[in-house]
Amino acid sequence: MGTLIALVAWLPLALKRLPLSLPIVCIALGAALFSLPQVTLRPLPILYPDIAERFSEFVVIIALMGAGLKIDRVFAWRRWSITWRLLAITMPLGIVAITALAAWGMDLPWAVALLLAASLAPTDPVLAADVQVGPPKSGEEDKVRFGLTSEAGLNDGLAFPVVHLAIILITVAGTSAPWFTEWLSYRVLWETAVGIGTGWVIGRLFGWLTFHVPAETKLAKTGDGLIALAATFVSYGVSEIGHAYGFLTVFVTALSFRHAHRDHKFQRDMHDVTEQIERLAMMVLLLLFGGALVSGLLSAVTWVDAVVALIILLIVRPVTGMIGLIGYRADLGEKITLAFFGIRGVGSIYYLAYGLNHVDVAGADRLWGLVGLVITLSILLHGLTVTPVMRTLDRERGRDPDKTSEA
Repeated sequence: MGTLIALVAWLPLALKRLPLSLPIVCIALGAALFSLPQVTLRPLPILYPDIAERFSEFVVIIALMGAGLKIDRVFAWRRWSITWRLLAITMPLGIVAITALAAWGMDLPWAVALLLAASLAPTDPVLAADVQVGPPKSGEEDKVRFGLTSEAGLNDGLAFPVVHLAIILITVAGTSAPWFTEWLSYRVLWETAVGIGTGWVIGRLFGWLTFHVPAETKLAKTGDGLIALAATFVSYGVSEIGHAYGFLTVFVTALSFRHAHRDHKFQRDMHDVTEQIERLAMMVLLLLFGGALVSGLLSAVTWVDAVVALIILLIVRPVTGMIGLIGYRADLGEKITLAFFGIRGVGSIYYLAYGLNHVDVAGADRLWGLVGLVITLSILLHGLTVTPVMRTLDRERGRDPDKTSEA
């Protein structure tokens, strides 16, 4: 554990200029560790479904808080237009395409294919740190970084209605039980609206207690960035009690919390603590993921599944991304980068674990194998290309990437 914590602190600096990402190193370390004959644990999610769901859930909500706190751009419909394009066009098209691929190519039932697609459609807020905006007020916020950060922050929550739709369709398959009205009114409208509203209220409350309460006991005076962790857990817990989408609530809480006092230096303190906890939790999870890979996670994957995984990463996301950006004012290089870096990761683990923990699905090991393969390929593909691509974009915009990273 001591070695792991040291690596958490040192590796981001060591890998800053290399075509290599922290997740790649974590998975390699996990694969090496669990290959030792003395280590008999097989950390397969199908063997530990509850742990897989809860641990990935924890990592995602921490990442969502961090993502929301570091966005400098003030929320406005027009200023966030790139986000709405990626959410309203790219993600639904991706879900449709992946569902069709899984149903026709892998011969899965349509409802199961939809669950798989809903799990794989959202981009990941955890593994996408290298393509996201920098810390608060750092100046590292351009179209590409903002678009990918805001997309990852919101689409993890907005994919939930589709996950529930798949669960309902699997449950009522072969029956005439009514389902549409409940799904639309409860799973879509209620849980989304309450999630957003709860996040806004709790973010405003924590913002007032932290920056504006008329007393010397305001939370910012503590200098303790763990306040962000408190806001994360409170917002997620209240959201779950209210039967709303907690991922959405946490991200909206972070945006509202940040808006309470955008320029206060305590925003940086909260972000730094959140980022450290997120990075440590991510490394533990990826060590286990590396162990799952060498323990047989991909054993059920066929060559057809491998082709489907490649199509998802190399065709579906880039094409749907470019379609969503039609008419958006940006350079071609920026559009290609936004479309290409649809990183899949911890969120996909959570959604699949959540779905499989709520319905029985035949061939669950194959679903886990495909999701594991997509995540592995995404980490390798995007991890090896992110540093040179982002540095090139920085230079084209007249910004010195080395100076930025040192700052």
